[in-house]
Amino acid sequence: MAALLLHRFVRIHRRVPVTAPAAVGAAIFCASSSSSVPHLEMSTSGKEAAAKVELSTKSCVPCNSKDLHAMSEDSANKSLEQVTGWELKTEGEILKLHRAWKVKNFVKGLEFFQLVAAIAEEEGHHPDLHLVGWNNVKIDVWTHSVRGLTDNDFILVAKINELKLESILSKEKATTHE
Repeated sequence: MAALLLHRFVRIHRRVPVTAPAAVGAAIFCASSSSSVPHLEMSTSGKEAAAKVELSTKSCVPCNSKDLHAMSEDSANKSLEQVTGWELKTEGEILKLHRAWKVKNFVKGLEFFQLVAAIAEEEGHHPDLHLVGWNNVKIDVWTHSVRGLTDNDFILVAKINELKLESILSKEKATTHE
């Protein structure tokens, strides 16, 4: 039974382009599940939407790039305005992006991680994923190779923010503090 569940959630489909206005550049990410499949959603407006679309349409640069450097806390705070729901946290002198969600159940937490994993693999940029208890999902994003935050981190969290998660999230509000 456990092997069947694991197999069900480990299979990840490749990114599938969606017909949408050129400025949107949306895509669908799916996980193997018999329930309704969460997908990306573009539902903001104005200047904020333009900034989010810009970030979410970018791709992460390889972490071994010579041009990749950790950004200052001031720069990170400015970039944070473009990624709703995330907060900056410092852990062992390393600046990270952090966010928490409550999911409906343990299996929905695994489903959520599969959706995030599909984005992370596509971008070649991998966050720290935490399933705490049976329904608390937490993600920390930072660039390990520079021991801090880079544009890659904000690109990744912008893409995570676009996931449609109504079928996964609990109605209870999560707190971002640990």
